[in-house]
This record gives sequence, C-alpha cells and structure tokens, in this order.
Amino acid sequence: MASKQRRVVSGFTLLELLVVLVILGLLASLVGPQVLKQLGSSKTKTAALQIEEYSAALDLYRLEVGRYPSANDGLEALIRKPSEAKNWNGPYLTKRVIREDPWGNSYHYRYPGEHGDFDLYSLGADGQEGGEGENSDVGSWQ
Repeated sequence: MASKQRRVVSGFTLLELLVVLVILGLLASLVGPQVLKQLGSSKTKTAALQIEEYSAALDLYRLEVGRYPSANDGLEALIRKPSEAKNWNGPYLTKRVIREDPWGNSYHYRYPGEHGDFDLYSLGADGQEGGEGENSDVGSWQ
C-alpha cells in the first residue's frame, strides 16, 4: 500500500503579518518622540561642553597674553598667533581646530562681553536669538 504523504506548508498568514506591523507601528510612535527629545538635549549639552572648553582656553590665553583676543581675532587666536599678541604660547586647543556647534553653525564670540569679560555662545538649532528647547541659546554665562 502506498500511502500518500501530505505536504504541510507552514508560514504566516496575511492577517498575522498585519497585526505584527500594527504593533511595531504603535511601539515606534511611542518610543520615537522620546528618543528624538533625548537627541536634542544631548546636542545642547555638547554645545555647553564645547563652550566650557573654549572658555578655559580663552582664560589661559588671557593669563599668558594679558588680555582676551579681540573680537576681530576671535577664537582663531587660540590656534594661530595674532600679530599683536606678545607672550602667545599657543595653540591653546589640543585639536588645533575651531569646531562648529552641534547644529553646524559657528560659535559667536564677543569681547568685551555683555555678560562677563567675554561672551561665547551658540544660537541653538534655529540659528536665531532666543527660543526654547533645542532652539534656545547656549552661552558661557549660563
């Protein structure tokens, strides 16, 4: 007697796949905004840390040269000797490069400053003064 073997094909039905996709979509909609919020705050923290690094280098520059760099020389004076800077013993940054803020904009340096001896700040994600959240300004006086 020859017996016929039944071939069983296993797999997922279309309905099962749709249920899984709906569950994944719900999870992404709940978790996604939280992850993006953390990403924005980490950029703000990175900007604050970079401003602290530049501020320390500016203080060292002032100790050796006797004054902070002029507004015309700006942060470039930390890596290249300005023509009028006597006792310059730089570069004052280990990487020898002036980085942009985490949003790809240049840091703003003002000497003399309105909030202290100098003002060093980033305008945030929007590149405009003021703002809230990720768009808020990050400054050396904060």
